[in-house]
Amino acid sequence: MTAAVTIVGGGFAGVEAAWQAAERGIDVILYEMRPVRSTPAHKTGDLAELVCSNSFKADSITTASGLLKAELRALRSPVLQAADAHRVPAGLALAVAREDFAREVTRRIESHPRISVVREEVKTIPPDGPVILATGPLTSPDLARDLVAITRRDYLYFYDAISPIVDGETIDYEKAFFASRYGKGGNDGYLNIGLSDDEYRTFRQNLLDADKVPLHDFEEEKYFEGCLPIEVLAERGEKTLAFGPMKPVGLSNPNGGRRYCAVVQLRRENTAGSAYNMVGFQTKLTYPEQKRVFRNLPGLEGAVFFRYGSVHRNTFLNAPKLLLPSLQMRVLPRLFVAGQLTGVEGYLESAAMGLLAGLNAVATARGRTLPVPPATTALGALIAYITQAEPKNFQPVNINYGVLPPAPRGGSKEDRRRRVADRALKDFETWRKTLPLD
Repeated sequence: MTAAVTIVGGGFAGVEAAWQAAERGIDVILYEMRPVRSTPAHKTGDLAELVCSNSFKADSITTASGLLKAELRALRSPVLQAADAHRVPAGLALAVAREDFAREVTRRIESHPRISVVREEVKTIPPDGPVILATGPLTSPDLARDLVAITRRDYLYFYDAISPIVDGETIDYEKAFFASRYGKGGNDGYLNIGLSDDEYRTFRQNLLDADKVPLHDFEEEKYFEGCLPIEVLAERGEKTLAFGPMKPVGLSNPNGGRRYCAVVQLRRENTAGSAYNMVGFQTKLTYPEQKRVFRNLPGLEGAVFFRYGSVHRNTFLNAPKLLLPSLQMRVLPRLFVAGQLTGVEGYLESAAMGLLAGLNAVATARGRTLPVPPATTALGALIAYITQAEPKNFQPVNINYGVLPPAPRGGSKEDRRRRVADRALKDFETWRKTLPLD
């Protein structure tokens, strides 16, 4: 068939863009190179495969991630529909059964009558019509070179790290306890390993002494601050871990109420609880060292790891210099960019950029212009950040209250966030009704 829109990349951004366009009567060809050619992080050929975490963060409307979810749900996001259908207990967070989720997204996309999925690598920007580039942080070298040639600017890049996944049957549950922070969301969301002062100091020293995977001579360490390797955090100070991913605040052992110096949290990967993700334990330790260091934690002495942590190059554009608020390339307006290439960080943020790229591509195909979502909304705040930030110091961003205009002073922090959320949803609904697409 002749595609009105061509999409390259079948991750969160690509499937979101494809669905939004197809649901509005536009034919789509979606190219995904896996499983013909894989990446250092992916394991399957499923669309929207989760590789870093199975969590989409908090679902409460008074959190920035919860606000973004509400906006995506209002626009019938297939990613959120699949996530809601395959969620697993995770306190107040939205976490999913990783494999079931990806299979559901793949089924939805492949069965859509207006979407044709082509399993082959695209090495150059397709020459005709609206194109959405959604190849993500692991864009293949050939396509990356073509994009550099078009933009005539260098990429920015950093190294993103993946957390280990532990076989649930190999955890000693006598030494661990189930609890959510402050008891919110029930007490079955997270499995916790508490550390005494001595155990914490020993663990930190083990991290500092462990062998790390070396970078190539031509590579530069440039980490995203929101996803630092656990050993890099350990290097920043004695208490950095205890105030970061291992913070014990709001957690106590229900069996006796014991409190700890630090806590390792493990989050379910599936409904059965047969696999657990070590929350915040992204790492560049070598595989043998991961096994040695993490097995020294109480309860993990006999742990078997379904997946060790790893490090991979994460590529993104200098969006303030290169992208319009419509996510079109300034130098080539028929080319849209979506997902993490735009300079957002996180699964839902990537899906959000795919959704907006899809809507803008539909508008372009019909000779129309899509209004930019207000900066008071989660979608609009992300667009405003990536297109208006200082180009010289541009770094990827998750959705957070720092990118949303603050509420007027007064009241508690919770009250102010509620006002920000209420304003966002009101402005979002006004914007949604203006879309000339449905």
